[in-house]
Amino acid sequence: MTRSRPRTAMPLVGVIALLTALVALLVVTFLPLPYVIQRPGPVFNTLGEVQTEDDGKVPLISVEGAETYTTGGALDLTTVEVLGNREHRPTWVELLGAWLDPSRAVVPIDAIFPEGVTTEQRDEQNQLMMTDSQHEATAAALAELGYDVPTSVEVASVIGDGASVGVLEQDDRIVAVDGAPLKDADALRAAIKAGQGAPLTLTIERAGAEQDVTITPREQKDADGQAGWYIGVMLYHEYEFPIDVALQIENVGGPSAGMMFALGIIDVLTPGELNGGKNVAGTGTITADGTVGAIGGIRQKLYGARSAGAEYFLAPAANCGEVVGHVPDGLRVFSTSTLEESLGALEAIADGGDLDALPTCTTAAANTGG
Repeated sequence: MTRSRPRTAMPLVGVIALLTALVALLVVTFLPLPYVIQRPGPVFNTLGEVQTEDDGKVPLISVEGAETYTTGGALDLTTVEVLGNREHRPTWVELLGAWLDPSRAVVPIDAIFPEGVTTEQRDEQNQLMMTDSQHEATAAALAELGYDVPTSVEVASVIGDGASVGVLEQDDRIVAVDGAPLKDADALRAAIKAGQGAPLTLTIERAGAEQDVTITPREQKDADGQAGWYIGVMLYHEYEFPIDVALQIENVGGPSAGMMFALGIIDVLTPGELNGGKNVAGTGTITADGTVGAIGGIRQKLYGARSAGAEYFLAPAANCGEVVGHVPDGLRVFSTSTLEESLGALEAIADGGDLDALPTCTTAAANTGG
């Protein structure tokens, strides 16, 4: 009689262990993490046309009340798309692909979607910033062309748990701070910061009548975790424009298109081609006095510009630290901190001037923050 050998349990244990490891790997692979992905977004030529919701086309920049001129080439504004939000986060597989792609970036979700801020609230804030940037760009462009542009500071919205609840209202016009006439929103922010929490007396205009209100700023942290003093309102500048300038663009938020809007407006309102008919892209916030400021997602915008055919790119000097070493082949980048510098770069590009003399983002510039 032949006896069968008892089967060992080891192979079964090994199979179970292997299956457990595979299941764990799959769970980790598809487990959402506290990150989102930034990638190049659509590129819009400010000198061209955009599609409307009814599938028609309109100029991105249109002007009434002044003579306009034919343009050429491109003055592209660049955008960034965010993949993921607090409700739907990227998986490990998607994050790994982004880490291996130089045109994408993996960023902490708190940097894009602060705790306590819903996706809808973020979109609303971005639209308010886009509207404000269009006004700032128009003011900067018209001031550069010699127009007089009176301005005032108004309340766009009151944050639900902020210091201004029950004190300020939407559309209030802030006329003065502690008795001093208010020039712009930056002056109000400076007064709040200087007071370090001390109560402020604001003179406001509401329904055509002036009144004084008192607000005590609160110390809060921003999306980067930095503490500061805030009164809990979103502000915007209301301008009295001497001519009508309309900027038509949909599904794009934030303030980073400001500089390119301003350049496009100037090109439309002046003879000749500001860019010499070449394809130039760029990014940067702008204020009414022509100051160009830093933006987010500069690397993704560089790649988006190159993919759209741009040969040259105007980057805020404050972003130089993120530009150095990350410029895609075939794209030449010039740094700028003012509208005047941007116009100077375009003049050199258009006239075939000495491009080597223009400011660029070098390692030394990046180390000094300029």
